[in-house]
Amino acid sequence: MNEQVMQAIAQADLAIRNEDFDRLMEFYTDDAVLVVRPGMLARGKEEIRKAFVAIARYFSNSLVPTQGRQVMLQAGDTVLVLSQTLLSADKEPVGGESMDRRATYVFHREKGKWLCAVDNSYGTTLLDEPAD
Repeated sequence: MNEQVMQAIAQADLAIRNEDFDRLMEFYTDDAVLVVRPGMLARGKEEIRKAFVAIARYFSNSLVPTQGRQVMLQAGDTVLVLSQTLLSADKEPVGGESMDRRATYVFHREKGKWLCAVDNSYGTTLLDEPAD
């Protein structure tokens, strides 16, 4: 497993927990995509930062992400990460949204550093949503 990618994910989780959104943006490519929720994407660092601020507010500033089991598939400068992502918060989400997810992340190596290009904590559950 790619230790550098694992460390980047752990550091990004810590930045989310600490609500250090400037630091968090250091882990994303300039053109990254974040799945905010099924049907809603944030594109680029500016939108992603705004999304994380809103997410923190939604969870009463108590969101704690952690990663469970991870599988990484690497091809050159790209890594697909399949991860059990566990979310906890003082305020539970409305509508029974799962806080235990099977996320998919895509990392790309730029100038020797692994950056997240696709951040999809919903993983393949996006397939359960109606097509646009």
